[in-house]
Amino acid sequence: MPLPRLNVHRHDHTTRALITLAGEIDLATVPLVRAALTECLHDGIRTTDVDLTEVTFCDASGLNAFLTASGLATEAGTILRLHHPPPIMARIIEITGSGFLLHELHSVRPPTRRFPAGGAR
Repeated sequence: MPLPRLNVHRHDHTTRALITLAGEIDLATVPLVRAALTECLHDGIRTTDVDLTEVTFCDASGLNAFLTASGLATEAGTILRLHHPPPIMARIIEITGSGFLLHELHSVRPPTRRFPAGGAR
């Protein structure tokens, strides 16, 4: 049996949880992410922090899982925050207008300017 491509670890402290993800988030592994986030809601966790430091890949299904979980958290009056996404993931979050998911908004690079200021091309 092959090793899982995503490791999920959850650490609780009263009404807060830290979920640490390591590996790839894709169609095959996103059910693990969804399950971990859903369990936090069902367990009465008020703030869920997700550490993405060790995520090596995240496709659209992963971003969708975080967006869905964020909506559910908002409806339940709880907080979901993503921390330390890899640069490519941070860029995708920025491009899609999903920056509200990030706890540290400054971790997303500002948009790249292709043309000099003042509109000169």
